[in-house]
Amino acid sequence: MPTSVTVKVYFEAAHRLHNPAQTDQWNREIYGKCNNPYGHGHNYSLEVTVEGSVDPTIGYLIDMKILKDILRERIIDEVDHRFLNIEVPWLKGVIPSAENLAKVFFERVVDRLPSGIRLSQVTVHETERNSSTYWIQ
Repeated sequence: MPTSVTVKVYFEAAHRLHNPAQTDQWNREIYGKCNNPYGHGHNYSLEVTVEGSVDPTIGYLIDMKILKDILRERIIDEVDHRFLNIEVPWLKGVIPSAENLAKVFFERVVDRLPSGIRLSQVTVHETERNSSTYWIQ
């Protein structure tokens, strides 16, 4: 029977919402204070949900520590206390909105999971009230 497991990890980072293909005025009008040239920071939380069948021998779908280790290796260690626009090479050219971060984080994890485990969704919380979820239908 299919089961899902969700883990939550945390990181702190700065970003700037800015589209270099547009004018500075356009960026200021669209992104407002989120377009500050020096960036602004968030205490992010990242929720990742995987699906599959519970292994009857061990009694769970995946060791949650293994899933958290994958997230630390593929994402957290590279984004924590960084300026996302500048210091994270695999985010080069990405406007680091919650929506885009959720998609890129999904792509960084999807092929690292153990056999039989399917990545269901990735949610990036910028604040307690604002988040974005990415999944493939």
